[in-house]
Amino acid sequence: MLEIPVIDLSSFTTGKATARQTVVQQIYQACHEIGFMYLKNTNISHNLINQVLKQSKDFFDLPLAEKQQLAWTNEFSNQGYVGFERERLNPNNPGDLKEAFNIGKQKAIDIDVTDRLSPVFTASSSPAKNPHILNFYQACTELANKVLQAIALALELPQDFFTTNHNQQNHTLRLLHYPSLSQPPKLRQVRAGEHSDYGSITLLFQDEVGGLEVRTASGKWIAAAPIPDTIVVNTGDLMERWTNHVFCSTKHRVMIPNDHTLNQSRYSVAFFCHPNDNTEIVCLESCQRDKSPIYPPILAGEYLLSRLQATY
Repeated sequence: MLEIPVIDLSSFTTGKATARQTVVQQIYQACHEIGFMYLKNTNISHNLINQVLKQSKDFFDLPLAEKQQLAWTNEFSNQGYVGFERERLNPNNPGDLKEAFNIGKQKAIDIDVTDRLSPVFTASSSPAKNPHILNFYQACTELANKVLQAIALALELPQDFFTTNHNQQNHTLRLLHYPSLSQPPKLRQVRAGEHSDYGSITLLFQDEVGGLEVRTASGKWIAAAPIPDTIVVNTGDLMERWTNHVFCSTKHRVMIPNDHTLNQSRYSVAFFCHPNDNTEIVCLESCQRDKSPIYPPILAGEYLLSRLQATY
C-alpha cells in the first residue's frame, strides 16, 4: 500500500452487517499494510475542532514565562508545557522545532494533591481547564473506542476486548505548535523527528499547512497531507506488540517545508490512546498462527514510562 486509504466510518456505526464488515476489513488492511488511515464521518464536529485549534493558538501565543509556569515536569504525570527543542523524537537529531502542551485525564484519587501542587490543572491560562478542550477529550475517547471495536473484530476478538483494556482513559491529548522559521535550522533539525507512537492508536487533527510524512514498508516517505473533513489515525507500538507485527507501528515525521509555508505556523492536535497501565500486552492468539511471539509480555504503563524517559 503506497497511499494512505480514506475510510468512511459511518457504515461501521450505523450500517448493516455487511457494510460494517467492509469497514472492519478496510481498517485491517490499513493497519496491516501501512499503519495509517484517514477516517471520515467520525461525528466530531468541525466547530469543536476549530474551537480547540483556536484555544491551542491562544495558549501558544502567551509569553514564554507564562507558559513555563505550566511546564512538563516528569514522565509519571506527562502533563504540561513542553518548550521548543525540549523533546527529541529522533535521538540522532537536534531537538524538535515545536512546542506542545500535554493533557491527561485527572484521576479522582489525585485531585486533592494535584490541586495543591500542579498549576497544569488550576491556572486560568491552562488548556486543561478549557471546556472546549475537555469536551474534545471526551469526543476523542468515544471515537477511539469505535476504532478499537473495529480493530477487535478485525482480529477475531470480542468487540469490547480493547475498549475494556482502555476503560481507565489513560490517554494523552497533545496540543502542538510548529512555529514559522525566521532563521535556518540546525543540521538535521526538523519539526518532529522520525518516530513511532507509543500506545495503541493515535488520532491526529491537523491544520491546512501540512508537513507530516509516513514511511512505507519499502522505506519510501510519502506525504500525509491534510484532507478536509477527515482525521488521521495510526497504530502505535503497543498495538504492534499485541498483534505480533500483524499491525505495524509506522515511523513518521514532520518536516520543515521548502515553500511559502515555511513562514507559517503549523498547528495540530494528537490524541494518544493508551491502554490501562496494568494491562499486560501479550501476543494475541489470533496473531500467532504464522510465527511465535516476537516480544515478551510487558505492562502497558511500564512501556510508556520507558519510552517517555528515552524521549526526554
